[in-house]
Amino acid sequence: MSKKPKYWNAAKKYLSKKDKVMSLLIKRYKSPSETVLISRKDVFFSLCKSIIGQQISVAAANSVFFKFKKKCKNKINAKTVYKLSTAQLKSCGLSRQKVKGIKSLAKQTLDKTFNPRLIPNMSDEEAIIYLSKLRQIGRWSAEMILLFTYNRSNIWPIQDIGLLRAISKNYKKKYLPPDTYVSLLNKRFSPYCSVATWYLWRSIDPKPIQY
Repeated sequence: MSKKPKYWNAAKKYLSKKDKVMSLLIKRYKSPSETVLISRKDVFFSLCKSIIGQQISVAAANSVFFKFKKKCKNKINAKTVYKLSTAQLKSCGLSRQKVKGIKSLAKQTLDKTFNPRLIPNMSDEEAIIYLSKLRQIGRWSAEMILLFTYNRSNIWPIQDIGLLRAISKNYKKKYLPPDTYVSLLNKRFSPYCSVATWYLWRSIDPKPIQY
């Protein structure tokens, strides 16, 4: 895990000036030991975790991922995963579709039809489109990868239920909040939407979110 992003302190100052609610949230969750937006810097690992965690509870995802990691002998990389059979992957608790997604990811990584090294030179939208071409990876998953693995500063994941719930709660809006208001906040928080998203998540979850 790495330290918090370099832009974090500048973002807190910027957001505090721009928005009263954000200013209160930043003060509320101020702590020397605060866990912020940290990253493993390992996109293959993160994509596997993303595929495994889809449409199941956090507890179930953690259980499956533990078995998957054990099956990989703690070496979660394209070569190791590609060598595993469909039966071995299914024995971890993975559905047929998730097995296909993970096997496809391993194959594309090995043959370089998916090359994560290209992503740092892409814009956010280009990277989202690129990642979304992977099997089992949609826009939301791609945004989570950019936010947590690449620590992009301006990700605003409007498909995320937690973010929408937090906006409704903190800005006294109905659930779901109006699209126009979500867009207004996007403009207000740019270029630090990722940091605003993290604090909004924090306001509804007792533990800092990691991905």
